[in-house]
Amino acid sequence: MKLISYKMKGTKNTYRIGGMVDNDIIDIQDSYRQLLQSRGNEDKISMIDDLLPADPATFFSIGDVAIERAKKAYAFMKQSIKQENNHLIPREGVRLGIPNPAPEKVICVGKNYRDHAKEMDSDVPEIPVLFGKFNNALIGPEDVIEKSSYTNKLDYEVELGVVIGRKAKYVKRRQAYEYIAGYTIGNDISARDLQKRTSQWLQGKNLDRSTPIGPWIVTKDEIPHPDQLSVYAFVNGEKRQASHTSQLIFDIPYLIEFISHMITLKPGDIVLTGTPDGVGFAMNPPQFLRSGDIVTLEIEKIGKLENKVGNAS
Repeated sequence: MKLISYKMKGTKNTYRIGGMVDNDIIDIQDSYRQLLQSRGNEDKISMIDDLLPADPATFFSIGDVAIERAKKAYAFMKQSIKQENNHLIPREGVRLGIPNPAPEKVICVGKNYRDHAKEMDSDVPEIPVLFGKFNNALIGPEDVIEKSSYTNKLDYEVELGVVIGRKAKYVKRRQAYEYIAGYTIGNDISARDLQKRTSQWLQGKNLDRSTPIGPWIVTKDEIPHPDQLSVYAFVNGEKRQASHTSQLIFDIPYLIEFISHMITLKPGDIVLTGTPDGVGFAMNPPQFLRSGDIVTLEIEKIGKLENKVGNAS
């Protein structure tokens, strides 16, 4: 199931949790309401905002419990759609937002592909290199990457994002997948000049409205082997990055174990697992993003995340 955050174009409505059916959309909370009605559970409908919230941030903060209910609602509605199509919302009438717009934490992993560490003239790490992103940096699949006038060296980084589904503390590697809700694509946009002027990377990694996430979150049942995914990045149609998640230095179970022994992971938190070689900084000569550029990221079994770069106002 592909979970999205959506609202109708041209409205001031808030974003709602939805699901993709081919190239159209169903509303997850409305689908759950109809499921309850079909089962005669009228008493539960008054509690629907608690059972399955329409607000995407609240939905993902509940985690696996909400997702399991969403799966049941999704399956019920797909069956209903076979009989009549009026449950579908046409994709062209919808604007997609950040799938989870307010994770408590976005934890990023640096230098997690061997070739990327080398191209950055850096040693291959013996332990994971971690840094954080704040919500101010996050944007959705239809938003513009804002290029701040404060940087001249804006760079792209395709990354597999892991979305947490259960509270995770002191998790063991063999149990790590039990704590995952699903997967998404992240573009860890980096202002290299700001990133490298101190030993801490935070300045170059958290510019306002610079980090696209999306276009949706694919539930983990659809990606049983996240360590076997091809990853790509293109700028204006030119392939820049091409690799495979099997090349991660620290794989997903290791990262969840490592992080959860220091930081409690909460439902909705996102772990961006690192980027492969091919970033603009390492090209000869370096190629940084400019206003008007189109950055397209693709990860196998998830899809495509494409954003335009524009100057921040």
